[in-house]
Amino acid sequence: MTTKLLALAQARVASAIDHWLPSIDAEPLSLHQAMRYAALAKGKRLRPALVYAAGAVFHLDPAQLDGPACAVELIHAYSLVHDDLPAMDDDALRRGQPTCHIKYGEAAAILAGDALQCLAFQVLSDDPHMACSAQQRCQMIKVLAQASGSQGMAGGQAMDLEAEGKNLPIDALDAIHQRKTGRLISASVLLGALAAPHVKPKQLQALQSFGEKIGFAFQIQDDILDIEGDSEFMGKTPGVDQARQKLTYPALCGLAFAREKTQELHREALHSLQAFGADAEPLRQLSEFIISRKH
Repeated sequence: MTTKLLALAQARVASAIDHWLPSIDAEPLSLHQAMRYAALAKGKRLRPALVYAAGAVFHLDPAQLDGPACAVELIHAYSLVHDDLPAMDDDALRRGQPTCHIKYGEAAAILAGDALQCLAFQVLSDDPHMACSAQQRCQMIKVLAQASGSQGMAGGQAMDLEAEGKNLPIDALDAIHQRKTGRLISASVLLGALAAPHVKPKQLQALQSFGEKIGFAFQIQDDILDIEGDSEFMGKTPGVDQARQKLTYPALCGLAFAREKTQELHREALHSLQAFGADAEPLRQLSEFIISRKH
């Protein structure tokens, strides 16, 4: 079930990204080549899969969800390009290939990330297949912007950098994880729901709770994989967190506690879905995937 859902998300969102990205032959060539290199690289496409799975709760046609799925993946791609820069995490490998700045240079990578971020919001405003109102589009743009900004992903990255080498309490680590990773994953779930014409506030609240729990679990599992993962299987360099003395759950609480925390968050996430019955089964499967994944 999970494999099929991820494969569907990977195929659909790759097609959508290819459609929205400028041609590789369009000027400025170097910028557009770097954008396509970063956004079309092979990956799990978990965030788009969450968009499709949340939309499935409301029986939406996947074509209605291609725009939101594309938008959230463009934001994710931009964040990876910037996170890998020497001024940030200084990584040379991403998704099994050289990082964008290694391939095209730092200036091109910065601009590619900037342009991918802008394109995400253009998709949400312009995609003709999204069968939702202008008000819903505005809400989706707001959700994605908040998840990406200083109270979300960008803020979490800033807090993460500032915490390097420091011995901070666990609530500080929780705040970093919730912003750096959790907010965008939660936004992915909300975007899928907001594409539905008649979604109710209580339904959004339940799905937001689900998204926050699995987003938190995803980052803790990333912390675990940085210690236990294999670079060939993961597609990126393990051990970076330890080398940079990053604040992580395994470093602060040990591997056993970190593993138990992911299980606890998984159970809480599933509890949030009780009211949706069988329609939420794809979301349940993705939650299980998040805590058991090896890359």
